[in-house]
Amino acid sequence: MMQFTQTPPPPFYGPCSDLTMNKNSSYQTHPWPADTNCMEQLLVHCAIAIDSNDSTLAQQILWVLNNIATPDGDSNQRLGFFFLRALIARAAKTGSCKMLPSLAYSNSNLAIPTHKFSVIELATFIDLTPFHRFGFSAANAAIIDAVEGFSVIHIIDFSVTHCMQIPTLIDSLANRPEGPPFIRLTVTCTGENFPPLLNFSYEELGSRLVNFARSRNVGMEFRIIPSSSLDGYSFLIEQVQSQRLVFLEGEALVINCQMSMHYVPDETLTLGTISETNPTPYSLDSSPSSSFRSIFLNAIRGLDPTIVILVDEDADFTSNNLVSRLRSAFNFLWIPFDSVETFLPRGSKQRLWYEADICWKIDNVIANEGVQRVERLEPKSKWVHRMRSTDFQAVPFGEEAVLEVKNMLDEHAAGWGLKKDEDGLVLTWKGHNVVFASAWVPS
Repeated sequence: MMQFTQTPPPPFYGPCSDLTMNKNSSYQTHPWPADTNCMEQLLVHCAIAIDSNDSTLAQQILWVLNNIATPDGDSNQRLGFFFLRALIARAAKTGSCKMLPSLAYSNSNLAIPTHKFSVIELATFIDLTPFHRFGFSAANAAIIDAVEGFSVIHIIDFSVTHCMQIPTLIDSLANRPEGPPFIRLTVTCTGENFPPLLNFSYEELGSRLVNFARSRNVGMEFRIIPSSSLDGYSFLIEQVQSQRLVFLEGEALVINCQMSMHYVPDETLTLGTISETNPTPYSLDSSPSSSFRSIFLNAIRGLDPTIVILVDEDADFTSNNLVSRLRSAFNFLWIPFDSVETFLPRGSKQRLWYEADICWKIDNVIANEGVQRVERLEPKSKWVHRMRSTDFQAVPFGEEAVLEVKNMLDEHAAGWGLKKDEDGLVLTWKGHNVVFASAWVPS
């Protein structure tokens, strides 16, 4: 935990000021109990002070946060601690309140710990929580229905979980009444370090998947196309379009977007920002029709896919206003910190890896701007609007898909739930939306 050794600053009279002093108006040296609203208010005022270069006020609030936000406390305290780290990292990156980073770095290592997973570790890690399994179960059920009768299935996989969904899909396809299809799997190798990270190459991953498919009597072809979310996967789309004329007869085209679309730049990333930090030949302005997300979806629509699967977190991190973004992130990212109490003990290696991945997300949302800020989540409602505007229509999930998801959720804590509407399914934690899954076909 960060410890400030200098003399405490003058008392801070602001939000939750009753929590910052004891009856003698001196700062306590042990953590105070702090509710979620108080923690959020303090983080917001700290962000405002840092961005306005008010070192005195920032130091006062940081002193309070340092005593109520701990890396080994309850879920609220741990959440606050990671936001505190992110705010100090922002000050270091932007040059705001220059004395604050030096003060913090002299007493704490702010580097985010990372872990590169083996195949077995990653599969086990993903199975711990329905965060990804929900999308896998819903998507696979929708894909199975959509490709019924096709002898060849071409899957273009945009996923941050490195094809961990595919083995279960292979198993299901291997048991089709009409016999297994031939699978062509195209994946993107972006080179962008989004957690979770792998300790092996995509070539090795492909070899493992092909061998697994063979063991299920399923023929499979694995292809890697290097591309980048920062240009809307334009190179991959170009490659797929160039091969559209040689697609095999009777081939179904499946576009599978699992937790990846929010990494494609949105309208809030302006042309000026891109030009200053990462020159690109693409033109991007504030018009929704010319954003990389719209360009990507239009390109996908032009491929005339059999089905498009869109799964992502149901939150909004797109605001260019730091305070709005902080509030949105704080009121969404309490969920993984709260739910982790139900499936991982404190101090375990897996818990450290799990919370480090969340810490990376918080740091990216709070401490970064421009193209460095890649965590640009949009809520389900905005994605529904985007898909409909691109001439897609939603396909409702069938009862078998819903039952499969419910059975999967039964393996996890009672706090997880499921909502269903005309535009898809939503995973919930204690009634709060977490992840949505939707399936789309060309109108």
